[in-house]
Amino acid sequence: MSNGRRPRRPGIGGARIEEWLGESTVRMLDDAGVTAGSHVIDIAAGAGGQTVAAARRAGSSGWVLATDISPAILDFATRSAAAAGLTNVETLEADGEDLRAIPDATYDAAISRVGLIYFPDRGQALAEMHRVLRPGGRASAVVYAAAERNGFFAVPVGIIGAAAGLPAPAPGLPGPFSLAGDGVATAAFTAAGFVDVTATAVPSPVRFSSSAECTRFERESFGALHQMLAGVDESTRTQTWERIEHALGEYDGPTGFVGPCEMLVVSGIRP
Repeated sequence: MSNGRRPRRPGIGGARIEEWLGESTVRMLDDAGVTAGSHVIDIAAGAGGQTVAAARRAGSSGWVLATDISPAILDFATRSAAAAGLTNVETLEADGEDLRAIPDATYDAAISRVGLIYFPDRGQALAEMHRVLRPGGRASAVVYAAAERNGFFAVPVGIIGAAAGLPAPAPGLPGPFSLAGDGVATAAFTAAGFVDVTATAVPSPVRFSSSAECTRFERESFGALHQMLAGVDESTRTQTWERIEHALGEYDGPTGFVGPCEMLVVSGIRP
């Protein structure tokens, strides 16, 4: 999970992330038409879990280019691909809003997992995805559904926002739920020139042994939360994470922690 605009460090939860986002990732790759021989670009690839999944599908006759603004996170993605025995993955340090190094109509598929929501100019990022696709190429992105369907993340966002004195993001500004409004995601794809645009809700509950484990996961893996806390002192930061763990306790149960989450897979075709 990355945003293409700022570095994000891989946390301890790589396997957890793939478990949590596994179903939406499969849907994204299906909608993008990734199959043997596909040439795929992954925008805001982050640590590259979905890059690896796409590369496995593309096989030795296809290849995947993972792009991100952070060279450190791309190094991690490269190591992940190598550890998986894949030789069909390349990386490029690039802002997803400016892919000038990539010629027009180069790729069969463009994907982005939990990255598009954080671009300051989402329309430009989508325009670049559209430009680098061949006619008939498919784009697909995983984003969060509405905040009320994502308690595991909306709760920390609300607590941190209050602690840091941050206003709620205005409509159109980047943020976790910036594509969650009714029809917002499909409208953004349509405005970028995509056709046959769809948005599919994918239930994606987050499962841990306890709320404490979920808090640790979010603290170590969610760069957006750390950015929100950047302006507060260490004592306030510590107290805020304690409040988050307490609040997330609402989702503890006899079988462990089950945090509400729903993702949207938004997809379209370049005519």
